[in-house]
Amino acid sequence: MIITILGPTGTGKTTLSLELAKKYNAEIINADSTQIYKEMNIGTAKIKDFENITHHLINIKNLNEDYTIYQYQKEGREIIENLLKQNKNIIIVGGSGLYINALLYDYKLKEEENTIINKDIQTMHKELTNLGIDIHINNKQRIERLYKRHIINKEPIIKEKPKAIYDSIIIGLYENREILYENINKRTDEMLKEGLLEEVKELYNKYPDSKQLKSTIGYKELILYLNNTISLEEAIEKIKQNSRNYAKRQ
Repeated sequence: MIITILGPTGTGKTTLSLELAKKYNAEIINADSTQIYKEMNIGTAKIKDFENITHHLINIKNLNEDYTIYQYQKEGREIIENLLKQNKNIIIVGGSGLYINALLYDYKLKEEENTIINKDIQTMHKELTNLGIDIHINNKQRIERLYKRHIINKEPIIKEKPKAIYDSIIIGLYENREILYENINKRTDEMLKEGLLEEVKELYNKYPDSKQLKSTIGYKELILYLNNTISLEEAIEKIKQNSRNYAKRQ
């Protein structure tokens, strides 16, 4: 049995995944793109206590290492196949819809090359829009990925609906928008009390060129503060705003 838990940030996906894993003696596969990386703990709301439940694809990469959706799909499907052969129950949990889809549907991904793109996000977004690709301009990583795929490598755009390759029970967690936004704001304040700023300082000193660090909500805003680009109050408000905007797209 495969259970997939999805939904916006701050809706209790992790708590539910632990409860179901205990009930069904299941192993958990992480589908949150930020929790793949070690040391990014507070700002990603990473689980603190695994409660003796086996978790996969979490804390597997350093912040100076690249990790693509292609690698995630390949490794994730190998884990799924191995667990199914052992008649193990599986719970996939996370807020990264692209990662969940890469596991469950027949998306044919290719290994990405480290191509340097000398164009800004606005230009890339416009070219993709002209191709009929609808994507939010704030989703910078996906814009770069799609630009490489369809503009640089000229891969065709496949508009056929992908087919599921695994049967999965889908559990979608949702919350009233006002309550969700209030929870996000509270969680941001709690992260700061837990030491988020100190975590960002330490990681930025250790990995000053980390693309992942500079693109993750909660980290990129505080890096702007550390670089004296904005005030701490502005950085905190940006974290809350960007988190709310991200929750809209999940």
